[in-house]
Amino acid sequence: MRIAARSLLFSAPLLALALAACAPAPIYKNTANTLAATPAQVAQSPERYTGNSLVWGGRVVAVSNLADHSEIELLAYPLDSSQRPKANDTGNGRFIAVMPGYVEPLSYPPGALMTLSGTLNGSRSGKVGEASYVFPLVTVNESHVWTAEEMCKGHSNVHFGVGLGVGIR
Repeated sequence: MRIAARSLLFSAPLLALALAACAPAPIYKNTANTLAATPAQVAQSPERYTGNSLVWGGRVVAVSNLADHSEIELLAYPLDSSQRPKANDTGNGRFIAVMPGYVEPLSYPPGALMTLSGTLNGSRSGKVGEASYVFPLVTVNESHVWTAEEMCKGHSNVHFGVGLGVGIR
């Protein structure tokens, strides 16, 4: 009995460490002035946050290509420890990612999950449907569109729970 308890005592931390090691590392480094506010919070007083660096992510809503830059509208989601958007969470507002030059809309399809690093560069009033909306503007330094495989990495397929089974004959 003592051997089994001792074995369990030592194997539990090793198992936790092994599972944590499977999670991908964050793709962007946070700096001292990395913004912790959400797009919804920034939209309330954008001038307060302008110039701060940030790492935000979300779901692509639309892509617009203009004469000298492109804009990607995103519905923001909180990020996990690997900076992947938690799309099953509630949205944290919308923002516009401003990218230099032309971006291929097929590379940023509606519904795709994306994480980016950049600098907050003011805001713009617009509309979501018929509702007025303030969009924070982010000048993008780097961006990453997540694949389905990347979104699953580091998530355990083992689940524990209590349930009731019903058989059909």
